[in-house]
Amino acid sequence: MEILNLFSPEEFKHFLLILLRVSVILFLFPIYGSEVVPAMVKAGLSLVITLCLYSIVYADPAVFPEKVFSAPVLVVTELFVGLCLSLGVRLFFAATQVAGVLIGFQMGFSMINVVDPQSGSQVSIMDQVAYWVVLVVFLLCNGHHVIITALVESFRILPIGGGMFLEKGLFDMMGEFGGAIFVIAIKLGAPVIASLFFTSVAFGIISKFAPQINVMIVAFPVKIIIGLLLFGFMLEIASYFTHRYVSDFYGVLIHTLNFLSGKAGVP
Repeated sequence: MEILNLFSPEEFKHFLLILLRVSVILFLFPIYGSEVVPAMVKAGLSLVITLCLYSIVYADPAVFPEKVFSAPVLVVTELFVGLCLSLGVRLFFAATQVAGVLIGFQMGFSMINVVDPQSGSQVSIMDQVAYWVVLVVFLLCNGHHVIITALVESFRILPIGGGMFLEKGLFDMMGEFGGAIFVIAIKLGAPVIASLFFTSVAFGIISKFAPQINVMIVAFPVKIIIGLLLFGFMLEIASYFTHRYVSDFYGVLIHTLNFLSGKAGVP
């Protein structure tokens, strides 16, 4: 038990406060917080990052709750910080999934579902293909490094227990993020959706001029072939969007932290 004497109570509080924010943010981000990653790996990663930040990040031990009923307030505050930071990247991945769902519906794949390993629910197969391609590009562009860098910067902009300001502009920005889901989804899926729509129109016209052709049998494989070919081109567009998103991702996270700390407009 002598090892416990190596750390003073103040140092232990300092470590726990850093660990609280690190673990909350990592568990909420879609990459680190996925159910594919075992909980023990997430906990170990949180401890390793906390140990790395312990000597360079200051967390005032005085804000450590002395009473049991004060602890939930600090936890909820850190939880909200993690939610706001993870919302930006989650909405971008959600936009690609919406585009995949729309394309899968037009191709006739609405009944073909697979199990999402992250949530355990049934999702569209096109949705999953688009999601994993964007996720791989996000990692190749070092998006996970941006997340860790913003995590370190969050301790400077918004110290633990230093107060959090919920300005109106923050909720307006989150509303814009929500609306951007559908804008990005339409931009990504518009060429494929439009092509499949005109394909359906063409087969409708053919059925009127040549009723002897069984359109239901012919149209289904044709729409699948056209959809898969154009979906491959859409993934190229999605990778370009991901490159641009990662380049601006750090600025979005810092801007969100400035809103939370009441420093909106501060660079």
